[in-house]
Amino acid sequence: MTSRQGRPWRIARARLVLPDRVFVGGAVIEGKRIKQIRAGEECPPDAIDFQGDFLLPGLIELHTDNLEKHLLPRAGAAWPALPAMLAHDAQLVAAGITTVLDAMSLGDLEEDGGRIDTLHRALAALDETRSHHLLRCEHYLHLRCELSWPGLLELAAPLVERKDLRLLSLMDHTPGQRQYHDVRQYRTYYSRSGITWSDEEFTAVLEQRRQQQSLHRNLQLAGVMMLARRHGVLVASHDDTDMAHVEEAVLIGARISEFPTTLTAARAARDHGLTVVAGASNLVRGGSHAGNVAAMTLARAGCLDVLSSDYMPTSLLPGAFILHQQAGWALPDAIATVTTTPAAALAFDDRGRLAEGLRADLLRVRMHRDEPVVHSAWVAGRQRL
Repeated sequence: MTSRQGRPWRIARARLVLPDRVFVGGAVIEGKRIKQIRAGEECPPDAIDFQGDFLLPGLIELHTDNLEKHLLPRAGAAWPALPAMLAHDAQLVAAGITTVLDAMSLGDLEEDGGRIDTLHRALAALDETRSHHLLRCEHYLHLRCELSWPGLLELAAPLVERKDLRLLSLMDHTPGQRQYHDVRQYRTYYSRSGITWSDEEFTAVLEQRRQQQSLHRNLQLAGVMMLARRHGVLVASHDDTDMAHVEEAVLIGARISEFPTTLTAARAARDHGLTVVAGASNLVRGGSHAGNVAAMTLARAGCLDVLSSDYMPTSLLPGAFILHQQAGWALPDAIATVTTTPAAALAFDDRGRLAEGLRADLLRVRMHRDEPVVHSAWVAGRQRL
């Protein structure tokens, strides 16, 4: 049996990771769906013999900035959008990601239109590649709303009508709070993009950004939430640092807390029923590059629900295995942070688990020492790697 001819095909001698257990067995795939899951070491001659490799659901990524990196690989060096989109897509599927929310910025406090141009080029490339069936994994949109950026609502209004929009996140990168509680981090971050200030200039920038926040943030927060409710779009808060941030998120109806910067905020988010997202890159590196709370600390405190690769797609699968190997999580629980739980948070009821009748978004994962390696990937039953 072969998937290339559209007939049912088989997987055998795999270690299947289900939400509640791991066992040796196989699966039968028909069209885009899993037709059957079976236990046992039987290996029919027409089956793909996994030889003990893991069979996992395809990974679900709800926040990656990776496309922006391909569109602007260096400061001032814009890359053609179509090849950038295809390279991004190929990198995702090679990392085991079969469903992705491409996170695109609506505004940047320190860039003079650069990210807006990137946004429009990215959307055009996404639409073109999707319409011509050039993509390997399934792409949706995540719009990152910079609440203190003056042009936010004008830019956001037409975009929330897109059918591929799955998530809005509420950003506020004003220096002096949230991710940039230490304003030196703000200065360091933008220096990497070639933006430098004298001490006097930086003092003036800080005052200007705070005034900008005072003028625009609350009005635009209300406007974004009105758009989200009108179009039924899920909302996430971002970089919550203290109880007040979490309480505001709950009050306005956010359902997800992305990358809380402190354990206090993560605990508050969890207590209020928000889905807590932590960085897989944080786990792989052994800590936050920005000095925020370590994802491992959140995991050991029971305050981590979903992993996101953020800026490095290849961190997602290793991050889940680190939860298993170093934080002591059961393997099904660790894998759920990149499959079942994000699927539930995003209301994908047709994927995220190995179950009969669900989409055949599948990975063959082989262990090399302690490192998981994606050997093969299928998206809706079609082999993509």
